[in-house]
Amino acid sequence: MALWKNDEELFAIARKELFTALVGDVLDKMGFLHQFLSPQIKPLRSDMVTIGRAMPVLEADVFVEKADETHLPLMKKPFGIMFEALDSLQPNEVYICSGSSPRYALWGGLMSTRALKLKAAGAVVDGFSRDTPEILRLNFPTFSMGTYAQDQGPRGKVLDYRLPIEFNGIRVNPGDIVFGDLDGVIIVPKEAEEEAFNLAIEKARGEKLVKQALEEGMSTVEAFAKFGIM
Repeated sequence: MALWKNDEELFAIARKELFTALVGDVLDKMGFLHQFLSPQIKPLRSDMVTIGRAMPVLEADVFVEKADETHLPLMKKPFGIMFEALDSLQPNEVYICSGSSPRYALWGGLMSTRALKLKAAGAVVDGFSRDTPEILRLNFPTFSMGTYAQDQGPRGKVLDYRLPIEFNGIRVNPGDIVFGDLDGVIIVPKEAEEEAFNLAIEKARGEKLVKQALEEGMSTVEAFAKFGIM
């Protein structure tokens, strides 16, 4: 039985009591050994945290902003269907995008402004972000490979959204939980979320007892034997 009633309660508990390393440890024990995205994916500011449901977006490289002669109508649209994808964001969803090469920015300030209005939880992109001062001013949780101003307009298009993608080889399905902090971004599969977060919450609360015991002078050997947590 879940220790929360709805997503809002779960995400509030996660922000207050959990961190990605702990959730990763739990998923390891459950047999989900490959759930962290690349360590290159970092928050724009060290205190940024995102947790929400995945809204996966598929990006692809192009070499012209608008093609007049094409077999694919999408090639006539600047940015592809990026605006439609962005406008589809729901409260507590994370815009998570992959599929392109790291030649340009996949996220920026105006996108953050729109996402905030829609009450989205953050953005995680397999590439760069830009308009960094604006995103920091907005305090919108943004995770990327770093900052780079080059625009995606003539270089990339969104091909589709709300479909399964792979991000650094990790499968991301619509509705999976995306949890990111300074130590990384982890994907919690929907089918594992109740067990994973129940165990993570229990572990977090148990670790407080271990910390107290260590502060009072208990050895790590004794603490692990007593609590089974370290």
